[in-house]
Order: sequence, then C-alpha cells, then structure tokens
Amino acid sequence: MSYSGQKNSRYRTTTMSATSNFLAISGSLRAGSLNTEVLRACAILAPPAVHVTIFDGVASLPHFNPDLDAENGVLPASVEDLRSQIGDAHALLISSPEYAHGVPGSLKNVLDWLVSSSEMLYKPIGLLNISPRATHAYTSLLEILRTMSTLLVPGALVELPLTRSMLSAETIAANPELADRLRSALSSLRIAGERYRLRSADWRSLEPK
Repeated sequence: MSYSGQKNSRYRTTTMSATSNFLAISGSLRAGSLNTEVLRACAILAPPAVHVTIFDGVASLPHFNPDLDAENGVLPASVEDLRSQIGDAHALLISSPEYAHGVPGSLKNVLDWLVSSSEMLYKPIGLLNISPRATHAYTSLLEILRTMSTLLVPGALVELPLTRSMLSAETIAANPELADRLRSALSSLRIAGERYRLRSADWRSLEPK
C-alpha cells in the first residue's frame, strides 16, 4: 500500500508538535556496511523532532519458524523485542544490499517474523537504495512490503548513488546533495508517521477496556 501524500488540515495542524520515532533496519550484517552508514547518516541529519534508532537485533533473530508463531507457541525474546520496537515506531527506514539478485536472508528473516503480527500494518516505510544498478532486491522489497500492508511513502523511496569514497555516515551527511535528499525523505516520512501516530491512537481508543 502506498501513502497518497494528500494534504489533510486536521493532521497538518495537530501532529507536528510530537517527536517522531523512526526505527532504521539495515539489510547488511557486515561491519562498516554502507547500508548501515546511510541509516546512521539519517540519524545525524534528522531534525530535533525526529529520533532515528538503528535496530541492532537482526543477527540475533532465530530462523523463522511458524510453529513458534502459532497460537500456543512461545516466541523467542529477540522476536518479542523486534515486534515491540516495530510497534513503538511511527515509521521505518530500510536500506539493504542485493545478494544474487535477491533480498539478503537476514532481512527477509526479519520480515518473515513480522508477517503474521499486527505491528507492520499500515506502518509508513522509507526505503533507501544506495546502488541504483541493483534493482532486483529493491523491487522485491517493495512487493514484500506491499503484501504486508505497509504504507510505502513515495517521498521516502530514494535511490542514492553512493561511492566507495563515502565510507562513513559523517561523510554521507557532509555531502550537500545527499544530505538534501535524505532530509527530504525524512520530512516525507515524518508527515506520514505523524498521521500514522494519530490514527493508531484512534484505533487504540476503540479497543475493549
């Protein structure tokens, strides 16, 4: 599902005073990964009212097992933590490499643990592709996230042609062109995230006491 970006006076006038919490997930486990560094750059560039947390639990998740996710199953603590952090976030930022024309198994495992839970429903998503020539994983992620009924935010679906000279979050954030594009993505994601926050509050008010 894609976020339409249409203006709404109620959300425009009431949402921008709260802090927006974004959870950033890297599809790479490699130390010094550019996918992780671009997410760290987002944290550096985020305005004061946006807090970006880098999720560090990808490697600790067990392989997805539907039996553990059944009604009488016992979820591993790492999965409980993942779902809790997803649930608390107003929006997600994802950056992933492409391996053999596909999504890395570690990231797909994260998403598999979220398919049957409610935390991802209508969650605003920003997706960063730091290697525009690598289109297969990016396209596959878009399809997976649509299937999971998330909100893909057009202004936060960004291709960034990073080079090997940009080895750190600080270097990326210091590049004026890249910084402008990342700030724009964060702004679009914040608007969507604030609308999600208000709607979530409305949904919770309808839950049985």
